Amino acid sequence: MVMPLFDTASTNDASTAVPLGVSVPRADSGGTGHRPGGRANVACFAPAVPSLEIVYKAPGREWRIQKLPNVSQGVHHGIVEDLPYGSRYGFRAASSEQSLPFAAPTSNGQDDGRQPLLLDPYGRGVEERDGLLTSVRTASEFDWGTDERLQVPWRNTINYEAHVRGQSMLHPDVPEELRGTYAGMAHPAIIEHLTSLGVTSVQLLPVHFHVDEPHLLDLGLTNYWGYNTAAFFAPHPGYATKGAQQAGPQAVQDEFKRMVKLFHAAGLEVILDVVYNHTAEGGPDGRTLSFRGLGEQTYYRTDGHGKYVDTTGCGNSLNFSEPRVVQMVLDSLRYWVDEFHIDGFRFDLAVTLCRNAANEFDPRHQFLVAIAADPVLSDVKLIAEPWDVGYGGWQTGRFPAGWVDWNDHFRDALRSFWLADRAAMDAGGHGGSTAKLADALSGSAALFQASGRSRLASVNYIAAHDGFTLNDLVSFDRKHNEDNGEQNRDGHGDNRSYNHGVEGPTESGGILAKRAQSRRNMMASLLISLGVPMITAGDELARTQHGNNNAYCQDNAIAWIDWTRTPESHEMLRSTKRYIRLRKEFLAAQPHDFPVRDEQSYLYWFDQDGYPMTMERWNDPQQRVVQLLLGSDNGALAGLVVVNGGASDVQITLPRVTAEGTAHRLFELRLTTSPLHEQRQGGQVASGEKDLAEAYSISIYRT
Repeated sequence: MVMPLFDTASTNDASTAVPLGVSVPRADSGGTGHRPGGRANVACFAPAVPSLEIVYKAPGREWRIQKLPNVSQGVHHGIVEDLPYGSRYGFRAASSEQSLPFAAPTSNGQDDGRQPLLLDPYGRGVEERDGLLTSVRTASEFDWGTDERLQVPWRNTINYEAHVRGQSMLHPDVPEELRGTYAGMAHPAIIEHLTSLGVTSVQLLPVHFHVDEPHLLDLGLTNYWGYNTAAFFAPHPGYATKGAQQAGPQAVQDEFKRMVKLFHAAGLEVILDVVYNHTAEGGPDGRTLSFRGLGEQTYYRTDGHGKYVDTTGCGNSLNFSEPRVVQMVLDSLRYWVDEFHIDGFRFDLAVTLCRNAANEFDPRHQFLVAIAADPVLSDVKLIAEPWDVGYGGWQTGRFPAGWVDWNDHFRDALRSFWLADRAAMDAGGHGGSTAKLADALSGSAALFQASGRSRLASVNYIAAHDGFTLNDLVSFDRKHNEDNGEQNRDGHGDNRSYNHGVEGPTESGGILAKRAQSRRNMMASLLISLGVPMITAGDELARTQHGNNNAYCQDNAIAWIDWTRTPESHEMLRSTKRYIRLRKEFLAAQPHDFPVRDEQSYLYWFDQDGYPMTMERWNDPQQRVVQLLLGSDNGALAGLVVVNGGASDVQITLPRVTAEGTAHRLFELRLTTSPLHEQRQGGQVASGEKDLAEAYSISIYRT
């Protein structure tokens, strides 16, 4: 239906180029910026468009069109008289002095493959209705009560990486209408699981508005993970309840805020996985949704010939050598902190955000400097995925103070020691030495030292959303991604996994026992290591994706958490809780600055005979036993970790250390990952005396 209603700009236009997006005009706000009403200041950075117009529809009204009369340094702005909260709107280039009528599309929101209206880069809500994708004006008011960010210290943080939809889709105690939603994520059954587990922070996979890639739609699949953002200020409506979706973006926004408020009330931080490295518009032949139509040569990184430079593998890269792009991302981050009380962010492919005009990573990039100088953003958790797919893309350990990095060195070291090495030894070969494992357990200090950061800059993980689950690491030698429709060509080939003798499911009790112990070894290693541990949702329940290590397009039971109680899931959950409790007990007995101050913290390494490790033993692949004594001069207790990565039980001698005076220390065995835990827990051994370290196990003592 053609709606030829055309409005001229206000004859008394007092619009401003800041803030960008839709806001209350300064003259109307009384300085608050929150007064309700229909008048709106509209500002959009569109450097490639000579003349920009807004097409909008107030609730219960007809579509209208208005040209934005002012242009200030690429920002088109004007006052719109009738754009109240709940209004749908979008932008388009004006083709003449008298604008053409607007015809809403009848299918798929596209006109000859193009979005008829461009989304507002600063739009607070997005809605698809009647085949048309539009931005929506929303209000910021919400009853937060006394809620505020929790600011859990990094030392005490235990991250839990989760997907809003997958966390509750199969949970029997979550009402069906809430499953897979923000409300379902905050249901008491989910929160009770997280708090009883002992994690402190929930890191949600992307919740910004995203769309599905065309090739997935052709396969009947969707982008389940959501790493395909189209609007950086709008929560994804597909994760809201049906009632909220029907009520519109304001209700979606409020449901999201209620989720955050409930998490905070339970003592859980909320961290968002954010995707600012690229947009859903893809390569130059992709859909034009927003940025490409407003100024692709400014928003996207291009070479000297105007061709896209792709450091993300997704078709485009946002251009962080452009100040307006940096401004947009900073404004987006600040909005989520101020308006949604978000506690921190994990930045997908963060190296792309720190590439300068020469397309090189710069640890003093303007984006990083701006965050460090920002009183809001410098006070939240900042987590880098410290790589991208461009030249010089691997930068683990090089981000500046104030950031922590996903530590792929930790991941690879743990997988190699407990799985790849064991596979080699079971095949008659040799494993590696304990050196890389020891470096990982001690927080990879040398990796972060050059950037001026401590061991707490290391986010330690063994599994993440991308790759095998912890259970699949011990159950599959090869990836099995056939369900993704790419003939198993997608996903990582280097998994350092080990199936322990049979590929996939088995009823062999011996193999299942070996897999269970390897799961325990890796989870215990993760939770006793210095640094910041991250658990991937479901690993505490021995979750499987049936060998799929790239389940980004599987919005089904492959990727959802299966809450069915089995002996394996029960045992893994109980063990994980035990390791988290032990970690918290140990840290509570240390000074608040442990382990940052190396002069007061200690890590002493001993061999199986209780003598200090020598360089010869560190480099000997036959030596698969190491002991770590750690603590602080001012700590109330010390911890002793004994690792036996060999195939045989070993008689060890506990390190010859003394307590105050001349008495030898007495060590209490708190846990072992071997099947003998229940029988051996609580046993006491004096330093210098012998004890048993079972094959392929970790034993943890405390003084």
